[in-house]
Amino acid sequence: NLNGHKNFLHKVKPDFVKLMSDGYFAYPNPAIHKGLENISDLAGIEPLGADHPWITEQVELVKKIRAGFEEDIVAIYNIFAPVTYFKWLVGEVSGGDDLIANFIDQDAATLKKVLDTIGQDIASLSQRIIKEAGADGIYLSVQSIQDARVSQEIYKQVIAPSELHVLGAANEAGGVNILHICGFEGASNEVELFKGYPAQVINWATHHEGLSLAAGRKLFGDRAVLGGFVDGKKGLLYQGEREAIEQETRRLVAEAGSRGLILGADCTVPDDFQLERLDWVRQAAVL
Repeated sequence: NLNGHKNFLHKVKPDFVKLMSDGYFAYPNPAIHKGLENISDLAGIEPLGADHPWITEQVELVKKIRAGFEEDIVAIYNIFAPVTYFKWLVGEVSGGDDLIANFIDQDAATLKKVLDTIGQDIASLSQRIIKEAGADGIYLSVQSIQDARVSQEIYKQVIAPSELHVLGAANEAGGVNILHICGFEGASNEVELFKGYPAQVINWATHHEGLSLAAGRKLFGDRAVLGGFVDGKKGLLYQGEREAIEQETRRLVAEAGSRGLILGADCTVPDDFQLERLDWVRQAAVL
């Protein structure tokens, strides 16, 4: 993790960076386990606590990454929504949505308690990352449940409170925070569901969701927006010629305006992505 950040920062020399939480995707609450069938089994769940090693180690990680900065840049730490941590523990990465829908059918109130409990720990993590480790904010990754049984209303009642608690804690700590509405691997989101989330910057899959940066800016009350490029190997940013990428960059700036605009991908670019392509966008954006 440390070497990866150091190499990336040295090659790209960005003005800001999202610090990735690799190695800490598994929220280690002993009450939660893979193969869980009845959500009622977690009725007595308790939070880890703000001083748990899983939290403290991440605080130390961010301190170490920042200590290796070659210059002072904005650093935003990656945080997943409580429901995402929970899905990974009871299901699989990029899965588990059917289990969430099942648990809602079984006992929505207990599932809400579980997510709120996880949310307490993620809120504590977010505050410590900002206050103690020196991060400038968090990058909160949320995603609609990919199961038709979970309506917007159910999401708002059961899942959203834990996410809003995390964002509220990060705001309280003084963070400048990014809301990432994750469209990774073709996941679809009801983007309007998140328009009231109190983040300062909003990112979503503009192409997949059919919502341009300009239209999204209006939806989110003229807040700063991030994105514009498809993230996968079939996208322009990954495989396009330099001229085409520069042309699309200028189009995005003209469409969305240069104020409150951060150009980037929908989500994570492939592992073998050529970093020089980011500089093509950067240079074209300032011309």
